[in-house]
Amino acid sequence: MEKEICFSKPSDELERKIYLDKKYHWKNPYAFEDNLILRRKPEKDRATCVRPAFVRDVEKILHLPLYNRYSDKTQVFSFYKNDDITRRGLHVQIVSRIARDIGQALSLNCDLIEAIALGHDIGHTPFGHAGERFLSELLSENTGRYFNHNVQSVRVLDTLYLRNISLQTLDGILCHNGEFEMKEYRPSGAITFEEFDRKVEKCYTDSKACEKLVPTTLEACVVRICDIIAYLGKDRQDARKALRKDLDFNSDRIGKSNSEIINNLTIDILEHSYKKDYILLSEETFKALKTAKKENYEFIYKNEELEEKYDNIIKPMFREVYYRLLDDLIKKDENSIIYRHHIENINDCYKYCGKKQLYSDGEPNQIVCDFIASMTDDYFIDLHRLLFPDSKYKVEYISYFADFKCQ
Repeated sequence: MEKEICFSKPSDELERKIYLDKKYHWKNPYAFEDNLILRRKPEKDRATCVRPAFVRDVEKILHLPLYNRYSDKTQVFSFYKNDDITRRGLHVQIVSRIARDIGQALSLNCDLIEAIALGHDIGHTPFGHAGERFLSELLSENTGRYFNHNVQSVRVLDTLYLRNISLQTLDGILCHNGEFEMKEYRPSGAITFEEFDRKVEKCYTDSKACEKLVPTTLEACVVRICDIIAYLGKDRQDARKALRKDLDFNSDRIGKSNSEIINNLTIDILEHSYKKDYILLSEETFKALKTAKKENYEFIYKNEELEEKYDNIIKPMFREVYYRLLDDLIKKDENSIIYRHHIENINDCYKYCGKKQLYSDGEPNQIVCDFIASMTDDYFIDLHRLLFPDSKYKVEYISYFADFKCQ
């Protein structure tokens, strides 16, 4: 029997409101206005009719060298040669698309939404959240500080590449964490760069700080919930390809498939958030969302075979690479990989931007974290093979044709 597809539709009342508001050019008073944008260097990157305020942020992110590396960073499944399985580059585009759809319907600032969405994972490690966890353990072991990909994304844009990204985009990126679902997303209101910098620093020193972050704009709240919407169903889609088996999901209210989940969560958000100064899910949908995330953890993220590979292969590889790079840095070996592939690039950027301090004079463990976090999965594996040709730790990819036998 063919599976019944369950797509909810916007109510007649909601459709009428949106139609009339668009027709008469209603302006959402809770949308962030371009003229309120804040930058560290306000004299630069002024908005024009060709490149409005947050369009500049979008383009700065798109043209960043590290944006290219999204295409080979794991979303969930690291050990598969399969171009149909989602990489982080596709994930940020899907987040952007869903969030812009919601933002457009709510008459929010869609350029700000796009900037936050495209930049939110720019600092993510190779090998997904497992890589993030391993890198944080190493940084904490050596400095007592913690690594979080959302904080690193801010660091990439604001500290390493000095892109003069707006406070509103940076704050949305910092506060995007899709691991912490909520029924209601209410923005905290405007802050200064000084207050923002204190929030960032606290994330390095308090292991629970990221769980308490609250975005300052309604646009950032939209991106935060859309981060969950974007991966919830897509990870299920990928799991069926990678694990080659049907998974028994039960979250019927929001649907089981990727398309159902995106549609039904989007409609629920619009029905309950229209003309409000916060983003709201219905009680029933929020419960279904929590159930769906729990099922994903049970069937996908805590898959014993994947966990074993991460813990027994990738984790020790991280340790070997980390301490080798740290040793080269302490020795100031300017012929080493970390100098030639990483430090030279950032030093050049600092010089171009007129910053007098050299990046290479910074804290060594942080520099090593910056470098490892910038790597793609393949780059990391090739580097490990170069540095440790005799290592017992090897990554064996599952082939495109693992389940195919030639006759």
